[in-house]
Amino acid sequence: MFQKNVALKTFNTFGIDAYASEFFAFQTTDELVKALKEGKNSELLILGGGSNLLLTQNFEGLVLKNEFKGIELIKETSDHFWVEVQAGENWHQFVLTAIENGWAGVENLSLIPGTVGAAPMQNIGAYGVEVEQVFDHLTAVEIETGKTHQFTHADCQFGYRESVFKKELKSKFIITSVTLRLNKTPEFNTSYGAIQDTLNEMGVKEPNIKAVSDAVIAIRQSKLPDPKEIGNAGSFFKNPTIDKLDYEGLRAEFPSIPGYQLPENKVKVPAAWLIEQAGWKGKTFGNIGVHKNQPLVLVNYGGGEGAKIRDLAFEIKASVAATFGIELNPEVNII
Repeated sequence: MFQKNVALKTFNTFGIDAYASEFFAFQTTDELVKALKEGKNSELLILGGGSNLLLTQNFEGLVLKNEFKGIELIKETSDHFWVEVQAGENWHQFVLTAIENGWAGVENLSLIPGTVGAAPMQNIGAYGVEVEQVFDHLTAVEIETGKTHQFTHADCQFGYRESVFKKELKSKFIITSVTLRLNKTPEFNTSYGAIQDTLNEMGVKEPNIKAVSDAVIAIRQSKLPDPKEIGNAGSFFKNPTIDKLDYEGLRAEFPSIPGYQLPENKVKVPAAWLIEQAGWKGKTFGNIGVHKNQPLVLVNYGGGEGAKIRDLAFEIKASVAATFGIELNPEVNII
């Protein structure tokens, strides 16, 4: 049922108090297609978990809330499981289900907020793993026609926090399910960040997927605020990638600047380090600010306005550019 003038505060993890002119929650493809037909002349906003979204004003259009549910093992071989997950499922709850079933490959992606449908769109990643590494295919409904299409790994054109759905196919499809190819024999990635140190502290000598997940959860909880307690959308900016020569020049001026070597003479520089060095970590401005433990996270302490958080983000972006000559790009969708 279409609803009018719906408050979106509980549908976005920043907790921004904005309203939608129209709102419709869909649970089946038929409901989605019907909603697209009835709202074809409206501006659309597709909502999953609302964890990668900053609302700066009321939305004068139709908000479609994805509530597709279900997790199904559809195929297995001696080496792999193929699991189809409906797009409205909570990502972290799916990871916990995978661990319970011995489906390996997503344990490093524990506690990432949002829904499964957003995972390939963003090519979510953490601690040395990206969703594209276990991705097989997805299904999506074309907004213009209401027809269902299947997209392979190659079709999705994955990049760092990127996919075709953030580029040429942006706002053209609604993802309805994602099929992942998970491993029967785990391939542990514990060298990134503090995972190995945390496992050692936990007394884990032989890692397993639950232990790795527990370590990742512990690390994330120590660094990142819980959106249920402090409004936020996780990492606000992507880690920038620069040319190796530019990085070497910066290192001559800033010897402690960290960097991770990438192919094609590129280096990834941690945005959190840049923001902290530019003096923003822990800064508060009324009821918004930069988190005290993780400068990548902008926060709403309660009653904050989305437009002011956006303006703060742009100030940080300008400051980092002036200090280091590096451009930060938001990971969060600003509406």
